[in-house]
Amino acid sequence: MISALDLRPGPRLQLLATDGCARAGVFHTAHGRLQTPAFMAVATAGTVKAMTADAVRDTGTTCILGNTYHLMLRPGADRIASQGGLHRFMDWPAPILTDSGGFQVMSLAGLRKLHQNGVDFQSHIDGSRHCLTPAGSIQLQDMFDATISMVLDECTAFPANYETARASMELSMRWARLSKGAFRVRLGYSLFGIVQGSTYPDLRRRSADVLKDIGFDGYAIGGLAVGEGQKTMLSVLDVTLPNLPVDAPRYLMGVGTPDDIVGAVERGIDMFDCVIPTRAGRTARAYTSSGIRNMRNARYAADPQPLDPDCQCPACVRHGRAYLHHLFRAQEMLGPMLLTWHNLTYYQSLMQGLRLSIQEGTLTAYTARVRTAWRMSE
Repeated sequence: MISALDLRPGPRLQLLATDGCARAGVFHTAHGRLQTPAFMAVATAGTVKAMTADAVRDTGTTCILGNTYHLMLRPGADRIASQGGLHRFMDWPAPILTDSGGFQVMSLAGLRKLHQNGVDFQSHIDGSRHCLTPAGSIQLQDMFDATISMVLDECTAFPANYETARASMELSMRWARLSKGAFRVRLGYSLFGIVQGSTYPDLRRRSADVLKDIGFDGYAIGGLAVGEGQKTMLSVLDVTLPNLPVDAPRYLMGVGTPDDIVGAVERGIDMFDCVIPTRAGRTARAYTSSGIRNMRNARYAADPQPLDPDCQCPACVRHGRAYLHHLFRAQEMLGPMLLTWHNLTYYQSLMQGLRLSIQEGTLTAYTARVRTAWRMSE
């Protein structure tokens, strides 16, 4: 049931506790509550690969991410709107965040042309021509009925020299203003701005200041996890997060590994998304409480033990390592399905542990135990 707090205007992040810079809270939306820190499963084209919606829910996932670029091309915004929006279309009544499509368009290289008012591009599917503008991206996300919409931005390539990064950031800030002007305000729906500026501290601070001046419901940190390495990524967070509002969610886009997530939570990040757990599940890599396991490894061929004794997902409760090993060796589709289910369950268990330890004031001890266990990885 949606409460009055879920639908109040203005900031809807209710902070429950802090431990150092880390925060635990509840983000109230029109489609329910999102406990933070939160990990959002990636459903690029309206589906989490190899998973039914019920299976995704069973992992403990309460928010998913769809992508505007992919959805606008196939099946199209009109089709989704005619089916009652993305929530009904894919059987997901809980919160949905939609990426603006900027990253995907920027990755098209020779198939796109950037200009002050947006980007012209050719579809990677059929070569058809399109123009994505800040207002157009927001309108598409509105048609999807996205709970959380993202401004259109340019994801700055890495590495980038200072002038290139500055020009890219300023273009993103121009688009942020245009996106905000096109957003249709509705109770329980949110628009997030995106901080850019590559690895340059002054550009990151300037970007954060511009976004605060415009005013958004949440603030994302973009342009990371693009090859800069974890140390640099965390240093960017160190200079950026102190410049963001305390009462709004902070979202680190496209990150990442469990170790990345823990380091970012320690610095005050509230929301994450990444394809790593689902992609790893399709390639036989399992994230467990004792590290990463490659289920193609011959050592598991006759191993009857559960994949992770601490996990309650079907892969762990109903099957042994030998069976999972067999599925991947035999190229059976059930292998990726079960391992994706497991990896998302592990990620959600990690987030639950982070939330609980923040509320109990034991984050340092919890993260130390987690990191020690990961050192056992193959």
